[in-house]
Amino acid sequence: MLQANRGTVKASLNFNATTDAEALYKAMKGLGTDEAAILQLLVARSNVQRQQIKAAYKTLFGKDLVDDLKSELTGKFETLIVSLMTPPLAYDVALLRNAIKGAGTNEKVLVEVLASRTPQQVKDIVTAYRQEYDAVLEEDIAGDTSGHFKRLLVILLQVTLLSSILVSSAENIEVDAQALFKAGEQKFGTDEQSFVTILGNRSAEHLRKVFDAYMKLAGFEMEESIKRETSGSLKDLLLAVVKCARSVPAYFAETVYYAMKGAGTDDDTLIRVMVSRSEVDMLDIRTEFRRMFACSMFSMIKGDTGGDYRKTLLLLCGGDDVANILFLSTLINAAFGLIPFNMTNIMLFICIAKVSDYNCFVCTLHGSNNICNNKQLMKYIRFYFLVSAVSQY
Repeated sequence: MLQANRGTVKASLNFNATTDAEALYKAMKGLGTDEAAILQLLVARSNVQRQQIKAAYKTLFGKDLVDDLKSELTGKFETLIVSLMTPPLAYDVALLRNAIKGAGTNEKVLVEVLASRTPQQVKDIVTAYRQEYDAVLEEDIAGDTSGHFKRLLVILLQVTLLSSILVSSAENIEVDAQALFKAGEQKFGTDEQSFVTILGNRSAEHLRKVFDAYMKLAGFEMEESIKRETSGSLKDLLLAVVKCARSVPAYFAETVYYAMKGAGTDDDTLIRVMVSRSEVDMLDIRTEFRRMFACSMFSMIKGDTGGDYRKTLLLLCGGDDVANILFLSTLINAAFGLIPFNMTNIMLFICIAKVSDYNCFVCTLHGSNNICNNKQLMKYIRFYFLVSAVSQY
């Protein structure tokens, strides 16, 4: 279940829509634009508050705030700010519409949205899509996709109360695990329909138990079997369903990581995740990111983006877990007398945290973005900084 209080963006306690609207107008008035004022104000407000600011702006100045932002900002920064100004439901609806209309189909967006949203969210998306475009989302998606990929997407759109389809008894768990095993590892070829039917029509709680039973039966994790037995968009969707059943924050942590890993950055994906999860579970995503990749999400964003775009993303991220861990380590060692607890040592910590996140610092020295994935190496790096601190005395 999604926890709405696990986001990094919170509603401002001293909120005044009129005052904020006036501040934004001032930031865009005349020659030049105060981008810093815009990003700092909007990220410090919840989406509901941004809608109130938008209404106040039109009342005060007779202009549309989003239109003015589009005219004053450019590039990825503009896309990010405009996305933040969009209500979450409307944002998801627009993502899906853009994914299936126009040249080609953006399967990545279809997979990400429909695999990760709750049944109630999907139900709301279907209704809002019809109201906004006078069209049926299922028909539009079915007309733009094919095969088992299409079938699973259609199943995910049905929004049946998953828990009511099958009682999650020990017998049913074993039946599903056996069916998946026979459809894949035990079969010459693959019965994709069995994967689609079971993974698309079971609750996350039930599926997690099925995955455990499958592991005992097949000797492989479900993800491993899917990678071997399927391919293309179907593989991506099945993997997303499985990963979201295990942990939605972990799924998005991995999504963010691979959006930045290697040459270039998938900014569209990065923006989607940072905007859509900033008020939902960003704190959990950061935790999972740190656990899975041994470097902080903050540091990776910092090293992979730039300008006002980077500043906004870092504010949405909400903090650097590496710096927090290093600071905690410093305090613990100081508490046990391993490191002198004084202002000089605290300042040393601050310099380390500010000058270089040690993960990215080492990556830079070695000309690689993958050094921070080496957990053993990172242990030595942490030890190095502790020794460096002690050596000052």
